[in-house]
Amino acid sequence: MSGLPILSILVFLPLAGCLLLLPVRKRPALARPLVLGVALGELALTIWLYASWQALALRKSLLPGYLLAEDAAWIPDFGIRYTLGLDGVSLLMVMLTALTFCTALLVSWNSIQEKCCLFLCLMLVMETGIMGVFLSLDLALFYLFWEVMLIPMFFLIGIWGHGRRLYSTVKFFLFTLAGSLLMLLAIIGLHLLHAGQTGVATFSLPELLHTQMLPATQLWLFAAFLLAFAIKFPLFPLHTWLPDAHTDAPTAGSVILAGLLLKTGSYGLIRFGYPLFPQAAQQLTPLLYTLAVTGIIYASLVAFAQEDMKRLIAYSSIGHMGFVAIGIATWQPVALSGAIIQMANHGVTTGALFCLVGMLDERAHTREIRAFGGLWGKIPVWSFFFLLFSVTSMGVPGLNSFVGEFLILVGTMKQSPLVVGLAFIGVILPLIYMARLVQETLFQQERQPLTLVDLNLREIILLSVLLLLDIWVGVHPAPLLDLIHLPVQLLTGGAP
Repeated sequence: MSGLPILSILVFLPLAGCLLLLPVRKRPALARPLVLGVALGELALTIWLYASWQALALRKSLLPGYLLAEDAAWIPDFGIRYTLGLDGVSLLMVMLTALTFCTALLVSWNSIQEKCCLFLCLMLVMETGIMGVFLSLDLALFYLFWEVMLIPMFFLIGIWGHGRRLYSTVKFFLFTLAGSLLMLLAIIGLHLLHAGQTGVATFSLPELLHTQMLPATQLWLFAAFLLAFAIKFPLFPLHTWLPDAHTDAPTAGSVILAGLLLKTGSYGLIRFGYPLFPQAAQQLTPLLYTLAVTGIIYASLVAFAQEDMKRLIAYSSIGHMGFVAIGIATWQPVALSGAIIQMANHGVTTGALFCLVGMLDERAHTREIRAFGGLWGKIPVWSFFFLLFSVTSMGVPGLNSFVGEFLILVGTMKQSPLVVGLAFIGVILPLIYMARLVQETLFQQERQPLTLVDLNLREIILLSVLLLLDIWVGVHPAPLLDLIHLPVQLLTGGAP
């Protein structure tokens, strides 16, 4: 490791922010701006990296194909190293992470009053864990960060959640624990297999990529990784924890769940699952297609029956992530590029929708669709943003969701036209249930008298930034596609 350890700063700056909270732990009015300052510093660093990525690409990196890399011995007796790497895909994800945590902090500015400093500390620890997941290139280090990011979410739902929060917390814990333990066993098995072949004990991804495996062995190991990542996606039928977690989580928890935790599953498949076990992944492609398409259609149909706005958006997340699963399963440059772009798009758009529902819940103390009506005339600024983000979620051309879904479907068409035809149903259904949601809440006659206050300046600025990002990616996605072009080519085995 030489020079300024930028990647380590990215990972551990939020954790260092926890130390800054100690002197002000009993003064939330000072703690909130302090933590927001740390989060904004993290965001500024990721923006600087994005502005510099072309210059970084011209420099020689410790690892081929990566913009930045850091490597140091950590636990040499077990072959565990502290290895971090940043390429275009992980850069897009760390930018999304930094933006999402700023969003979550701002949207919870007034709603979290009980144990505020503990809440802020858990948020910072979780940001460190998620940053580590997106930057780790040692499987033992990756697994450590994978577990670190889950513990704070467990407490966020359990302490600051609503409704059946304990039920949702336990369900979230059991699902994720089962997947994590299986992945840990697969990581140890891969480590032992490589050590037996080469005599070198390592958990390094670049080294493990060269491990020779029998087809049956590869299939079992990939199945363990796939299960862990599919729970996070979540893929049908492993999705049942998500609607409950979203419904009972505080708004900040829902924003992070939708914006980031789901993406760690898809990112894990892209970074580890498919490169380590390519033959097994190809063998299970029909299964992935089936689960993804089933999830898209099932989640869309269930969304029709929801009366809770938050639960409806949660099911829409399952459908949107089904498209990401199709793009990854296709494992072709155009479709994979669409999947990666859609991961970022979904994080911004769905995160904004959860913010809007949380803002409305703060004012009306209900999320039931039947409780509202005529909001366009009562809170027009909130209604304006809700309408535009709903339209974005529908995948309308000119906005960001269209770009990702279009690339996924185009890239998959040659490989499986049947999958594209079935997935297209999932393009049509959101138009119907999101239009119904907009109609009933904004334009239908008011059902009961509610005294509501429109958005304040903090909320308007937050939503405006997210909306501008949606429009920018929808109109001009080329900068992001250029960013991920080389790593996508290397991942899929094409020419750079």
